[in-house]
Amino acid sequence: MNLSRGADDEGKEMNRDSSITEIKGIGAKTEELFHKMGVYTVCDILLHYPRNYIQFPTAKQPGEVTDGETAAVAGRVPRTPVVRRTRSMAVTVAAVGTQEAQVELVWFRMPYLKSSIRPGSHYVFYGKVQKKNGKLVMEQPAIYTPEQYAPMEQAFLPVYALTGGISNNQVTRAVRAVLAEEQLFYDYLPSEIRDAEQLCEYNYAIRQIHFPDDMDTLIAARKRLVFDEFFLFVLGMRYQKEKRVRENNAFPFSDDGFVEGLIERLPYALTGAQQRALAEVRSDMRGPYVMERLIQGDVGSGKTILAFLAMADAAHSGYQSAIMAPTEVLARQHYETFQKLCGQFGIKIPVVLLTGSMTARQKRMSYEALQLYPNAMVVGTHALIQERAVYDNLALVITDEQHRFGVRQRESFAEKGRHPHILVMSATPIPRTLAIILYGDLDISVVDEVPAKRLPIRNCVVDKSYRSKAYAFIEKEIRQGHQAYVICPLVEEVEGMDAENVTDYVKRLREIFPEEITLGVLHGQMKPAQKNKVMEAFLKNEVQILVATTVVEVGVNVPNATVMMIENAERFGLAQLHQLRGRVGRGDAQSYCIMVNASDAATAQKRLDILNRSNDGFQIAGEDLKLRGPGDFFGIRQSGELQFALGDIYQDAAVLKAASDAAGKLLADDPELARPEHERLKHHMAQRMESERNRMSL
Repeated sequence: MNLSRGADDEGKEMNRDSSITEIKGIGAKTEELFHKMGVYTVCDILLHYPRNYIQFPTAKQPGEVTDGETAAVAGRVPRTPVVRRTRSMAVTVAAVGTQEAQVELVWFRMPYLKSSIRPGSHYVFYGKVQKKNGKLVMEQPAIYTPEQYAPMEQAFLPVYALTGGISNNQVTRAVRAVLAEEQLFYDYLPSEIRDAEQLCEYNYAIRQIHFPDDMDTLIAARKRLVFDEFFLFVLGMRYQKEKRVRENNAFPFSDDGFVEGLIERLPYALTGAQQRALAEVRSDMRGPYVMERLIQGDVGSGKTILAFLAMADAAHSGYQSAIMAPTEVLARQHYETFQKLCGQFGIKIPVVLLTGSMTARQKRMSYEALQLYPNAMVVGTHALIQERAVYDNLALVITDEQHRFGVRQRESFAEKGRHPHILVMSATPIPRTLAIILYGDLDISVVDEVPAKRLPIRNCVVDKSYRSKAYAFIEKEIRQGHQAYVICPLVEEVEGMDAENVTDYVKRLREIFPEEITLGVLHGQMKPAQKNKVMEAFLKNEVQILVATTVVEVGVNVPNATVMMIENAERFGLAQLHQLRGRVGRGDAQSYCIMVNASDAATAQKRLDILNRSNDGFQIAGEDLKLRGPGDFFGIRQSGELQFALGDIYQDAAVLKAASDAAGKLLADDPELARPEHERLKHHMAQRMESERNRMSL
């Protein structure tokens, strides 16, 4: 994936790994901030796609705007702005329009505007209009001349994922600077595939995904880039699978009824689906070849006990096993659960914890335990695949919540032993047709029943006017000893996006709820240690209301939480809403999910009504496939399965199937990708896999 001048590779080449400091205006300090966003190279900045777009509206006259509207107001400024000084700041005030229809303009700490805004001149002011003291006011509006604003009307301006210290303008300038250099990618996709699928050229797609001319070009660009993501993923997986020889099973397992005895002593009966999945796992581990299996189970279907029983089976036969969770809190919870189960059953199997935040001494003790106990159950995070973790007798590896890990991470974990059995567990209810494509290198078991003791979650879809009742209901639940989640789609306010954000929302709730109710905040921009601290406090009921983004969807078990309130529910995919809802209903008490729909669109209500009617994740996933169309990416949040940058397996199911078919046909015609016309594709695929390995090691 080299960058080169034009699509024909003519001219001087720039290495894809050239530092972003080669982009004008990016120095050492800014480089460090870009690194936090995962942007290290010139190539990375082009592949840092926008997460949304702002459309600048047609300019209106002052009398045409309304309270709460984000608008562009055009008009003549009759008088010189006035600067009023307070103790803390200078406030600049101007107005546009007439006495009958006027919008007041206010800027804080910008006194220099007094000399730059000329009385009698025409301007366009862009910002949010609010009614204050009977007047329409626009605070901190952007200022344009009519000539400057005209080309911006109805344009799509990119909104990027950011980190503290970097503005959207900085990222936009960096992308524009690279695109202006004409140092673009070669198109590695064979022309016959592009023609068959009616895909636009790659360089065109890169330009249009950042700065689309209109909605049609944006949809075309996204389709091309989503196809590429799926195609390369499926092609790489199948190419590697063809080259991989099925390994012989080097681990003889005992058949003395040990696991059956554990099942009989459980305080509850396994569901039929759990029994089938466990039987398939145990059969694989006793078969002639190494197991490579996916257990796909809905939220709350009881996958953790299956992992424990499989690991206990390995321990009883004298082998080590390991389970890797996506977060430290979840790893610690698994560790405590496994210790408790060993105690309940009276079995002496050592359980070892290994996470990144442990002290050097704690890690050293865990490393020693790996050498000391040949039948240990090991529980941890990515620390399990670090170089210093050396296993003595590893026969089974389990990755929990597989969509949070890459295929390469799964393989790295497996390489820690003598070709151990691999078990992957996912709570994402993917329809079977798509699961076969995405997990084509694995056998699949489906756990599609929920244990009988679980009470169904009561759901309701409401509008914003219901909030005060929802808060009163949450307080009532807390008074009864329970806890609640409140989910917002954003971490902080984003210009042009009318959606709730965690930062402002928690401030609002602190004014609503009494002081004795403790609020916590959790989002993806926090450091791992901070996240762990907040989740530990929530687990211990030291925090009663957790205001969070979707980071809570990864399966931490808080049985005491009974209310899930999701703001801007219309912005999430149904499958992700179902995952979020699965954070409650994990104890004996009745649980509730309140979905706040902030949209007036009938389609949004129709989608959310599916969740209102059903708690079956597989049915919901199927309905999601039917309802989501090609324009939905503009408002519906990505679900993040397998960490595709743009692709969403539900919304883009048709593209995923087309990419899978194309990859299959290509490998059938040229299994080694040896033909000259496939040389670039093979090179690109190899570089992509190497890039994945490098990112894993960071």
